Amino acid sequence: MKQALRQLLSDFLSAILFLVVYVVSGSLFAAAGIAVAAGLTRFMMIKPTIVHFAVATVMLRRGWMLRYLPEIVLRNVPEPMIVAAGYAWAALLAALGLANLFIALRLDFTTWAWFISLGSVGAKLAAFALQYGIFRAIVRQRLAQSAI
Repeated sequence: MKQALRQLLSDFLSAILFLVVYVVSGSLFAAAGIAVAAGLTRFMMIKPTIVHFAVATVMLRRGWMLRYLPEIVLRNVPEPMIVAAGYAWAALLAALGLANLFIALRLDFTTWAWFISLGSVGAKLAAFALQYGIFRAIVRQRLAQSAI
């Protein structure tokens, strides 16, 4: 019940703030300004989800990553592995979008700010480091085999 009331309050926050500020100040401009600011804050918290979903959708294109990799990787890492890595990136961004949506709608602003600035960025950096390490190991192994 408490969660439902909190969600309802969050949904109507702009309208409630508009009414309170208008009744207290009598200023339509001040009331509208506060309501718009509150609405933009909610949009700001949801915007990363929209961006993550949009980028994840683009990353579902087979082989999108091929044009961004150096020639040495393209020659030594099997294409199916590169394609799989591209799909893994799409899955990661979709998961981050869902996590952001959950946190933005269910938790407080401070938690969301920590997640979007550290959690989301940290997950992407960790995924990049993992991919780099795997691709580098494969390239080194292939180069060592060809030197023999």
